[in-house]
Amino acid sequence: MTIPIWIYAVVVGIAVSALMAIKTGKEERQLEMANIEEEGEIYIKRLEREKEIRREGAE
Repeated sequence: MTIPIWIYAVVVGIAVSALMAIKTGKEERQLEMANIEEEGEIYIKRLEREKEIRREGAE
């Protein structure tokens, strides 16, 4: 009993789809982390500016 060729094509398609899903998920996590880091840097800079303003006001 032989397996039809289309079954092999389906299995290969599933494997390729899984690999692409993993690759896309990894890329999305990297972009999300970069965005979080950028927002964190902006927040820290804002806090530092506020601290400087308070220092200047106290003097």
